[in-house]
Amino acid sequence: MIEIKNIEKSFGETKILKGVSTIFEAGKTNLIIGQSGSGKTVLLKSLLGIHTPEVGTISFDGRIYSDLNSDEKRELRTEIGMLFQGSALFDSMTVSENVGFPLKMFTNDNKKKIQERVDFVLERVALVGAHNKLPSEISGGMQKRVAIARAIVNNPKYLFCDEPNSGLDPNTATLIDNLIREITEEYNITTVINTHDMNSVMEIGEKIVFLKNGLKEWEGTKEEIFRTDNEAVVDFVYSSNLFKKVREAYLKE
Repeated sequence: MIEIKNIEKSFGETKILKGVSTIFEAGKTNLIIGQSGSGKTVLLKSLLGIHTPEVGTISFDGRIYSDLNSDEKRELRTEIGMLFQGSALFDSMTVSENVGFPLKMFTNDNKKKIQERVDFVLERVALVGAHNKLPSEISGGMQKRVAIARAIVNNPKYLFCDEPNSGLDPNTATLIDNLIREITEEYNITTVINTHDMNSVMEIGEKIVFLKNGLKEWEGTKEEIFRTDNEAVVDFVYSSNLFKKVREAYLKE
């Protein structure tokens, strides 16, 4: 579980986050949504420790990040998996080498143990047989699955995903969404996803935090978002005719 209490973050005279508080639970897919400039990327980077809020606290299962010493912060980072927007695979490394990279960086495991773990996670994301391929030799969807395998190879307690469906076709995006949800539930990970993809919201939004102008404007589930009368949420989520029709049909039930 990650608990955020009243965090504020500014850059110069501009305040980006204005007292945001929420809880992201383990075993659930927690989504952060909002328009460009709403603060969602700054919030995600604050959770990762890239940005330091001037006010408020972020705690990981009771551990307040700002209270940790350097060794404790280093230990916490080994519990975090990150899925980058563009997959961020190393072009010169094979699939197997990309996935095993965090284990070589953060553990003292021997070569045999690392390979066993790599084999396990590649099987889990349905990439058996892709070990020796380079990123340029596989599709965008497969690259994203490699990135997921790399993000979970270290058995993380916390998984952060930045626009995981960026650049993917709708069918592949749905497969990635479902894979993230399955892994989250299977390993009881606290997963936080920064996204603008409304299909993801409707598919896997177990907890949704909607930011507007640096404030938490609304939070709830994918079921509750259908029934909200919050105008800002309605305007953002149902900007397309398709989602308007889905919402109208839902409300008639």
